[in-house]
Amino acid sequence: MPDTSSSPAAAEASALAAIDALIAPLNRSDAPGLVMGIARNGRLLYRRAVGMASLEMGVANTPTTRMRIASTSKHFTAMAVLLLAEDGLLDVDDAVHKHLPEMPQLSAEGPTLRHLLNHTSGWRAHDELWAIAHGLTFTRPGPGLPAMVRQRELNFEPGTQMKYSNGGYHLLAKIIERVSGQSFNDFLKARLFGPLGMPDTASVATDLDVVPGLAGLYMPAPGGGWQRGLYPCELDGGGSLVSTVDDMLRWLAHMRSSEKIVGSAKSWALLSEPTTLRSGSKVSYGFGLARHPYRGVEIIHHAGAVLGAQSQMLSVPAHGLDIIVMVNGAPVSPSPLALKVVELLLGDALAPPEVRPLASAFPTLLGHHYHAPANGGLIGFADVAGKLAMSWQAGAATPMHQGEGRLWLGLQDLPVNDLVIDAGDIDPQRTPDTLVLYEGGEPRRYERLHAPAPDAAALAEKLCGDYTSADLDATAQLTLANGALLLTVHGRHGQHACVLKPLSPDVMTLTSTDPVLSQMGKSILNVERKAGRVTGLRLSTLRTRNIHLVRQEPRA
Repeated sequence: MPDTSSSPAAAEASALAAIDALIAPLNRSDAPGLVMGIARNGRLLYRRAVGMASLEMGVANTPTTRMRIASTSKHFTAMAVLLLAEDGLLDVDDAVHKHLPEMPQLSAEGPTLRHLLNHTSGWRAHDELWAIAHGLTFTRPGPGLPAMVRQRELNFEPGTQMKYSNGGYHLLAKIIERVSGQSFNDFLKARLFGPLGMPDTASVATDLDVVPGLAGLYMPAPGGGWQRGLYPCELDGGGSLVSTVDDMLRWLAHMRSSEKIVGSAKSWALLSEPTTLRSGSKVSYGFGLARHPYRGVEIIHHAGAVLGAQSQMLSVPAHGLDIIVMVNGAPVSPSPLALKVVELLLGDALAPPEVRPLASAFPTLLGHHYHAPANGGLIGFADVAGKLAMSWQAGAATPMHQGEGRLWLGLQDLPVNDLVIDAGDIDPQRTPDTLVLYEGGEPRRYERLHAPAPDAAALAEKLCGDYTSADLDATAQLTLANGALLLTVHGRHGQHACVLKPLSPDVMTLTSTDPVLSQMGKSILNVERKAGRVTGLRLSTLRTRNIHLVRQEPRA
């Protein structure tokens, strides 16, 4: 008999068994779980659910369980816009103000719908603005658009940078509704989900809505056990879809197919066509999807996350491989899991794993922070598992890439422009006082913040006081409590407090006192001074730049 132990079928079976072993530990009756589907050239390879859909009712996840796909929703919104463009009802190069005339004119260069689609508009995001001012206070749909209309500044000039914005996609949902005359969900159902046979996919704008077959969203509770995930504001446009394994695999198969049921081949290609910034630099993000090489093969993908849910949709077109992972609280990250599936199923077709730079090769960078006076940016360097890692805007340190004389982080690491440093600028014997970081091809000068950092109490006299922010529609107080500086922002419907950690007299990091928000990373505070007196603060997060808080004069 022929030896079939090394046949393609045997290798595939072995890979699927290994995938099954990866998720088997998550198959518990006392914890939330996930659903996963894998297909190759339209042939279903794997379809499994583990863990619980409802901890309260003791209902397990099944392959037909509906789950939130969060930001994986974005390319559906983009395709809806492109369908309206095919109808002749709009153009992706229309100014946003043509369809939303209430939006303020903050730049002579747009922004356009194209800028919204590829996150180069510079518009801040309504959900981040809400969280800064209100924490996790819940609101029903409605405040999103007014929050965008209130903005007096952009993060940057349209087309010059890429910075991920749920707010931009929220504006696109509003434009779809105004141009089509239908609700966002009704338009998607009529033009996408219905024609493509996706009966279990829908837009659900708020976590308060009751949806048949939808898994509960769960997060670890601080004292053990579980608590419900509840996104504090509306999700339409940027992250509102719920779907199933079968619907998503059907969508992926159609996306790769040369025969289109809806939309033109050109429109589908635009979803993942890389974006060219004004500098000429390219970003591997198109209209709602990223496309770039991974170990020698091209992948198209998008991840998503809301409170209590995560997702990863990934396709390897050259191998006809489609993967969808949807999680409702299981302790697993779907993006690395999907890449592990690619590695197991494609095996020898992949190039060797990338070698990351060793931290020991760059000892003069470790432990130092660098600040850009021009825009308030902050970077830092650390040793992560022996690799050189860089933090961006006070976020978690991420291992860097190295090649062709450069060190960098890309879109696969952070949802922003490529961040590049010339490795030749780094002296292995002496800590550099300045670094040039290329953000989307544009050089920015960063200056080292020298230790030791000042004591919080020593800064309190000049910093403490009352502030107000028109962009947040909020007031704020900076106080000294138990030796720590505390910034408390009071919105109209809630408040949010952060502890400040000075890195210099004018640059500080902020950590939320909310245990959920604190896990999402830190923010940065830059101090504004005039003639030595503090006149204001500028607050930045990973996705929001320079929210202005103006110092209020004490009343006589």
